[in-house]
Parts: sequence; structure tokens; C-alpha cells
Amino acid sequence: MSFPSIIIILSFFAALFILLSVRRSGPKKASGTISGLFWTTCAVAFAAGMVSHPAEVYAGATMGLKTWWNIVFPSLLPFFIVSELLMNFGLVSFTGALMEPLMRPLFNVPGCGSFVMCIGYTSGYPIGAMVTARLRSQKLCTRIEAERLISFTNNSSPLFMIVAVSVGMFGRPELAVVIAGSHYLSNLTLGFLMRFYGRHDSETMPVRGYPFGSVLRRAISELGAAWEKENRPLGRIISDSVKNAVNSLLAIGGFIILFAVIIKLVTVAGFIDRAAAALGTLLCPLGFSPEIMPALASGFFEMTIGSKMVSEASAPLIQQVAAVEMLLAWSGLSVIAQVAGMISETDIRMLPFVLARLAHTALAALYAVFLFGPALPQAQGLMVPATAALEKMGGSPPLLANLAVSGVLLLLAIISLIIISTLYLAFRKVRIYL
Repeated sequence: MSFPSIIIILSFFAALFILLSVRRSGPKKASGTISGLFWTTCAVAFAAGMVSHPAEVYAGATMGLKTWWNIVFPSLLPFFIVSELLMNFGLVSFTGALMEPLMRPLFNVPGCGSFVMCIGYTSGYPIGAMVTARLRSQKLCTRIEAERLISFTNNSSPLFMIVAVSVGMFGRPELAVVIAGSHYLSNLTLGFLMRFYGRHDSETMPVRGYPFGSVLRRAISELGAAWEKENRPLGRIISDSVKNAVNSLLAIGGFIILFAVIIKLVTVAGFIDRAAAALGTLLCPLGFSPEIMPALASGFFEMTIGSKMVSEASAPLIQQVAAVEMLLAWSGLSVIAQVAGMISETDIRMLPFVLARLAHTALAALYAVFLFGPALPQAQGLMVPATAALEKMGGSPPLLANLAVSGVLLLLAIISLIIISTLYLAFRKVRIYL
């Protein structure tokens, strides 16, 4: 292996600096010195790799910039602004009081986590991490509860899974039920399992009561209290919301460009081939085709590129679907780095989130295998007519379609949770009288 290739492979570890050293809780002096030396060496190696391959760096940076400017920025900016406005206007306090009886027993998180869940499941990552960080900074949840939340509220966008993956990449609209269903079911399962994480945490938040009347009155009163507490004029609220949203998206753009460059460099260095061989030793004995391994290795960094490669691999369809589920659940180092940036100003730790992504990867693949046989025939008659018009969209859904579908899903998710919570409270009240 040439010296530049060694430098490029070493430069890969520089990206881990963003993921793992965003928050370090009191390391010992010796350990801190070794860690600092290691990350400094990786940063220098990364810079050397950029100097030795300027063409690949330029191509990667251009690709990342186009992806951010044409897709990510216009798609996420409205939802970032809306989430800021809804939090400022007290919707989080309202839903938090109303959803406490539902979110606490299911996921062991406060009721305000329902807002994170709704916007995370309908708008795509990393907006769930951004809203969770805001809740933590406002002391609306404990650190353990925040770590539970970000572990199961960062999802792929539903329109991306339905249009970009199922229709655009595979050309099979009926796969949308299997792909989206496996993705969400596995994350909900993960959220339920995460309720046992940190059960003996010493930091606690007051738990709201369950009686129907008191919860509804408290929700309305907290909404009014949030309005009274907000003393900024409307223009200032909107201005601050837009500024915070743009700043967050600028950080996301930096991560996307950085990892686009890293992908180019590690590909030139042959790291993808070696990673594919390593994955083959783990997954081929489980029945996966060797043709999928390069796609999984690429998707380790960026899921969109990996998903496209999976759809083009010469492998059975069920293995392709399982592999895509693994990539969507893992989300790629680029998205993980974006989450790290979102929570960098809080005390939320990254390790539980990374471990949750690994667990989500395994659960999503299992759900995909189990749902593939029973769900695919029924989904074909349901999804093919419904998505016939979407086939013209190709691999990237239009901006207006993305906003419209995600907005409607967000509204439906909030309404559905309110209805479920209300029915749950009514059921508890009936049980008390009986």
C-alpha cells in the first residue's frame, strides 16, 4: 500500500473526532494526553490526504455541497423553523402534559417527547436530535431521558423511503410497506426496550398525574403559562427561529461536505474494499450475498449512496431489502456526526445513541425478513396504484411533494397521539369507577 493511501486511511479516523470527542466527562490527565495526541495525528493525516488527492477532495466537496443546497437545505429548513416556532408558542408544554400518561409507561420519557417523536418520524433525521437537545437545554427532560429520545426518534424521511428508495431505486412501489414498516416498527421496538436504560438514574423530573380532568386542565394551563412567559415580540420570535434553523442547517451542511470528501478519499485508498471483505466475514455466513458487501461498506459512511448500490447489486430481493433496512437504520456516519453536532452544547452522550443505531440495524433487518413474505403480496395491490404517479419523480422527490407529505404526516401524527392519549385517560377513568 502506498504512503498516500495509508495517510488517507488514517484520515478516516479524524472524522471520529467529531463523533466521539464532542463530549468527554472528566478523563484522567494521562488518558487526555494520549487522546489528544491521537486525534491531532488523525487531523494531520486527514489534511495530508487532502493535499495528496486534491481532485478527489474537490469532487467530494462539490457533491456534498450540491446535496446540501439542492435537497437537504430546502427540505429541512421549513421544519426546523416550524419546530422552533411550535416550541416557542408552547405546543411542547401542551402536548407534554397531555401525552404524559402515554409516553411515560411506553417509553419512560416525559410527555414532551411525543413532539420529538412526531416531528422525527415525519421529517427525517437529524431533526429529532435537534428538538431533543432543545428540550434538554430547557430542563424539560433528564439526560437519560434525552438519550432515550434521540435513540428512537431519529428516522429516515417517509417520503425518502417510499419514493426515493422503493420507487426510484428499486422500481418496486410495493416495497414501501416492507421498507417503511420495518424501519418504524424496529425503532418503536427499540424505544420500548430503551425504557429500561438508566432506570436507576438519580436525576428525576416531576411526573404528572393521570386523572382525565386534571391532565387536560394542566395541559391548557401550561399552554397559557407558556404564552405568558414568552415576552418577545412576534417579529423577534420569528427572527430567532429562522436564525437558529439556518445555523443548524449550516452545521449540517459542513458535516455533509466533510463526509463526502472522506468517502472519496477512503474509496481511493481502497478502504471500501477492505471494509467489504471484513463485513463479508460477518454477514456471508448468515446468508448474505458477497455482492452486497461493497454497498454496505459505502453505506457505512453515507446511506443514500449505499442504498443505491444495494438496489443495483446482483442479489436476491429479500437480501437487498434487508441490506437497505440496515443502512437506513444505521443512517451513516454523516448523519451520526450531524447528531453529534446537534447535541454538542448539552450533556447528552453519544455512546448510547451509537449503540442504539447498531441495535436498530439488527432489528430492522430482522423485521424486513419477517415482513417480506407476508406483506409483499398484499402491499402490491395497495401501493402500486397509489404510487403510480410517483414513478415519474425518479430518485429524488420534489421539494413541494416532500413538504406537503411530511407536513400532513406530522399533523396526523400529532392528532393521532392526542386521540390515543385521550382514549387512554378515559379508559383509566372508567377503570377507577368500575
